[in-house]
This record gives sequence, structure tokens and C-alpha cells, in this order.
Amino acid sequence: MGRRSDHTREELHAMIVREGHRQLSEVGFARFSAREVAKRIGYSIGTIYNVMGSLDALMLAINGHTLDLWRAALEDRLAGQSENRLAQAIAAYFDFASHHRHAWTALYDFRLPENEVPPPDYTARVTAITDVVVREVAAALPPARRAEAQPLARSLLATVHGHCFFALNGTFRLLGETDPLAAALARVEDAISAH
Repeated sequence: MGRRSDHTREELHAMIVREGHRQLSEVGFARFSAREVAKRIGYSIGTIYNVMGSLDALMLAINGHTLDLWRAALEDRLAGQSENRLAQAIAAYFDFASHHRHAWTALYDFRLPENEVPPPDYTARVTAITDVVVREVAAALPPARRAEAQPLARSLLATVHGHCFFALNGTFRLLGETDPLAAALARVEDAISAH
């Protein structure tokens, strides 16, 4: 039986997200279990649902934590860099994905039902990380083309993501690509040069 009054609701929320993230990072989205999270923190599954509201809300909280970690890693990588910042951002993308593979893929594997939209705090976390990318793309463009940074950044994110995903799942190895990061950098440089 769980320790029903040992922690405040806020403490429980933090414990659940922390343990959920740890477990997700270890076993991946397909094998993730809210029941196992409850067991590991010493509470019942009912407590998880009482605090989080639903499994979807739990996954959004865990994925939000991953986004926070990712943004911090990206900003840390860019801190103090004055040259090749876009290349550093792309390398940070690959590094984060490879070091947090299960948590990173869960960002894309988990989906809300079609008729539901993510809560504003989750959307803000997604926007915060994409804003970093838009900022770096804008800085790489000539001043007259900086208004194009946002749509270009979305396309470049898709390009980098595809290269990273193919690198992690072995597809590039099958295709004979030996340096997916360099290939992603080349495609991004091509797109920036075209602008």
C-alpha cells in the first residue's frame, strides 16, 4: 500500500515525472508502465492517476521534462560559441538523441488522440526549443532573408531529424552513409546557401 500522506501533491508530481523519465529512458515508450512508476516510488497506480489525471498527461509531463533537458543541452552547447553555431546546434541534436535515445524517440512515438491538443505549458516547451533553432537559422541568413528563418527552420529540423533518426535506427548504415552528422550539416549548409 502506498504512503498516502508522505508527500505534497507537488512533491508527488515531481517524483512521478522524475521516475517516469528514468524508466522511459531505460525501457523505451513501448515498454513504459505507469504501474511500474507507481511501484518504484512506493505509491499505488491510483495515486499516479490522481496526481497526473491520465496516462496521456503523465506522458506529456515526462516528454516536457525531456524537452527541458534537450533545450538546456542545446543552450549549453551554444554558450560561448561565436562561430559555426548552426553546426554546433546540429551536433547537439545528434548528441542529445544518441545519449537519451529512448526519451528522445518517445517525443515522437507518443501522440495525443486526434481531437486533443497539448496543454499550453507543453506547447510552450516545444516552442522554446524551436525558438533556439529559429534564432540560429536567422543568424546564419543574410539580413535581408531573416524573415524566412521560421519556415526554413522547420524544414531544416525535419532534415536533421531524418538524418539523426536514420543514424540511430541503422538505416544509414544499410545505405552506406558513414557520417550522418556530416551529411545533415551539408544539407543544412546547402539550404542556407540557397537563401
